[in-house]
Amino acid sequence: MTGFVPPTFPQDRLGELRVTAAAVPGGSVDTSIGTPIDPVPEVALAALRAAGPGSAGYPPSVGTPALREAAVGWMARRFGVSVPPEAVAACVGTKEAVASIPRLLSLRDPARDTVLYPAVSYPTYEMGAQLAGLRPVPVPVDEQWRLDVSQVSADDANRALVLWLNEPCNPTGASTPAGELAAVVDWGRAHGAIVASDECYAEFTHDEAGAPAPPVTALAAGTERVLAVHSLSKRSNLAGLRAGFVAGDPELVGYLAEVRRHAGMIVPTPVQAAAAAVLADDAHVDEQRERYRRRRAAAVDALEGFGLAHDGGTSTFYLWLRDAADAQDGWEVAARLAERGLVVAPGDLYGPDGVDHVRLSLTVTDEQLALALDRLASAPV
Repeated sequence: MTGFVPPTFPQDRLGELRVTAAAVPGGSVDTSIGTPIDPVPEVALAALRAAGPGSAGYPPSVGTPALREAAVGWMARRFGVSVPPEAVAACVGTKEAVASIPRLLSLRDPARDTVLYPAVSYPTYEMGAQLAGLRPVPVPVDEQWRLDVSQVSADDANRALVLWLNEPCNPTGASTPAGELAAVVDWGRAHGAIVASDECYAEFTHDEAGAPAPPVTALAAGTERVLAVHSLSKRSNLAGLRAGFVAGDPELVGYLAEVRRHAGMIVPTPVQAAAAAVLADDAHVDEQRERYRRRRAAAVDALEGFGLAHDGGTSTFYLWLRDAADAQDGWEVAARLAERGLVVAPGDLYGPDGVDHVRLSLTVTDEQLALALDRLASAPV
């Protein structure tokens, strides 16, 4: 009998593109992975240093009181929502939470066997369903890359254990207006699903002019049957520390926290201290938001000159690009950019509906971005 065979990790499919780009004089500029490269905030470093000597014992798996209170304070400031500390639980970065939540919830309710997720989205939503032995069912997105639950069949809706949202969206940068997001949450509740909203890019929500815009959260529609997942990897450049939290329905968060406690899913003491410190500080986030705004503005203009159009949304630090003449699919666009030393991620890594696009991450230094854009400016379209 053949068991589960993991598919090739998405980024491992880019080997030939990386070889081509590395051969360009001066080396490659790799924008295919959204891994932060800007400075770790000093408030985090200070908290790490201060917490180290007191880290001999086991930290609480659910999160220290300081971390949970800091998360509550941040959500109140940024979203205007009130969540009690007992409805917050720490997680070891949000990727492991996204991958594990369907399995843990299926143990609680084995009668439902389906995970709904956006058809163009972060691959771990689908993988989490597969790891749980559940049915992954992609939900179509509309022309603005927003989830269109009206296209979910009645059978899939009634079998749904989890409905994943991603707000704002990776890879497209799309944001959903608060009213529309609340309507999707209500749809999930009406069909008995648990709405899990991945909001790790919430600090990088922008309007059409590129100015900061108020972020939205599924929790604004109430906490009942809602879980919001938040990460400090993007907000505070702490991807290497693996820190995040889940907040929402107190009963669901309490259940997840207890199961995670049994499984030994624990964020280290110094990391929890650093997470609490950065959640209480907004200044470093304002600086990071401005860095990405500058990079986005420079990149969009240069890429248009190279024959590529960004037709995604205005948020996050990703550009969702297609050939302006619709003459090339994502892999062809990626190959053309690799010849100029720039590595991007072909869009079908985020689902078949992304086949005509590529994703470019602005998580490169200003110097690297300038090098890449100079190369594009000197290339024929």
